[in-house]
Amino acid sequence: MNKHIHMYQYSDKDQTLINERVTQFRDQTERFLKGEIPDDKFRALRLMNGLYVQTHAPLLRVAGPYGLLSSKQVRKLASIARDYDKGFCHFTTRQNIQFNWPALERVPDILEELASVQMHAIQTSGNCLRNTTSDQLAGVATDELEDPRPYCEIIRQWTILHPEFAYLPRKFKIAVSGSTQDRAATQFHDIGLHLVTNDQGEVGFKVFVGGGLGRTPVIGQVVRPFLHKQHLLSYLEAILRVYNLYGRRDNKYKARIKILVRETGLAKITKQIEAEWALIKDTMELSAARIEEIQLQFALPAYQLNAAQDTSYADKLKSNADFAIWIKHNTVDHKIAGYRAAYISLKAPDCPPGDCTDSQLDAIADLSDQCSFGMVRVTHRQNLVLADVPQADLFSLWQQLDALQLATPNIGKATDMICCPGLDYCSLANAGSIGVAKEINETLDSMDYVHDLGDLKINISGCMNGCAHQSVGHIGILGVDKKGVEWYQVTLGGSSENDAAIGERLGPAVSKQDITAVVKTLLEVYLQQRSHEDESFLATFRRVGVRPFKEKVYATH
Repeated sequence: MNKHIHMYQYSDKDQTLINERVTQFRDQTERFLKGEIPDDKFRALRLMNGLYVQTHAPLLRVAGPYGLLSSKQVRKLASIARDYDKGFCHFTTRQNIQFNWPALERVPDILEELASVQMHAIQTSGNCLRNTTSDQLAGVATDELEDPRPYCEIIRQWTILHPEFAYLPRKFKIAVSGSTQDRAATQFHDIGLHLVTNDQGEVGFKVFVGGGLGRTPVIGQVVRPFLHKQHLLSYLEAILRVYNLYGRRDNKYKARIKILVRETGLAKITKQIEAEWALIKDTMELSAARIEEIQLQFALPAYQLNAAQDTSYADKLKSNADFAIWIKHNTVDHKIAGYRAAYISLKAPDCPPGDCTDSQLDAIADLSDQCSFGMVRVTHRQNLVLADVPQADLFSLWQQLDALQLATPNIGKATDMICCPGLDYCSLANAGSIGVAKEINETLDSMDYVHDLGDLKINISGCMNGCAHQSVGHIGILGVDKKGVEWYQVTLGGSSENDAAIGERLGPAVSKQDITAVVKTLLEVYLQQRSHEDESFLATFRRVGVRPFKEKVYATH
């Protein structure tokens, strides 16, 4: 790792465990390929190592702990994409990395390569505790109470290979936010944690339970308004124990904790959690020294004290309109004067959303070394972030990203779509999503008013599993199969932020050939209905309701 590093480093124990796991899976894979392990037995073993078998090829999902990658790790992802795959990888909505085309017999080699840079694919699939996610601006956000990453790391260490929680009723996901604005969709996770301050001025956690997307989208509910930091792990353990005990194992569609909360009721499940917590809270306390030890791993980088004195940035903003547009849409304020966080858009009009090529990855690693302390972040919306860019470096960064097709100025805009791989890769999908995203993108790209649409989130999923979070998109599009033909259901008004909401269904599904025109119509209705230029799509929808959108769409298509 380079000298600037400010992220968790494996201990000898961590490294030994990961290395042993690689050796073990290599042996299991070789025995399976020789016919010594039956399919059903190998399925459980491969899922424990992040390996799915999809329509066209295996899919390997690699953990990206709370979305933080070093340049060395990014270069390793690039070489894996080049040497073991088709030259690209895919970033997911849970800050993970996916390889879509690895050969099964070479997966152990990939895992060995990952282990050499402190990465793995453990617990990225199966009914276990998954990758803990967080805010991509953690540590630099201007609205941050405290950096959530040390707590994510404490949770990661607790979850990894936890013996009691490897065979849960269903997968289980935790997200942590330390800011006033929720950029981590915490209310749509099995457990969401918000760092908050109580009346005494102490910082602790507000705990949400039972959120989730998929076929039954649910907003999480508060089980504890304030939890002292020292009780973090014991309280999480109590929630997991209650879920493990009472979660349904008879029906996988009703096995998530969101269904348990709904069927049990918030008051009763809170009582069950508190009772379980009382038994263990004194045995699992997090000491202040332990928290501080982990916080030291996330020490601030060596910021330049005079970064704000640079004048070239202001001159370039005035003289180059394209650069100014990129700054406006793809960069955000930083808590240190003279720095900005810069988004790398993986949503160029002609590229599948969230995909990144090996050469782009190598270039991103170089750029992070040049101007962001060798660190790259993965966002919940499938983009990347260089979080610590001095303003003097922004113009050069923009020029280089632009040459790489990574500077589309669309972060948070209509063409910044979340999109799952759909039928193009996924064995679960009912309909294509990448092609639809591309068609919508091309249509929007040819419109002059995309930037005037403001903050607009379009999410597209190819099936009910909702990997692309369509139910919380401002416009959500869900692929459905009607007698072998691809159709799409549309929802409006969803949100995964502080004002969490599930989208409302527009009406009957629309055909594949109509879906792009329908999206265009929805945007035209919004422009007609908004009360002023700064009223967002979501605010307009909440004010006028579904009716004007519905009337126009079904009268036209």
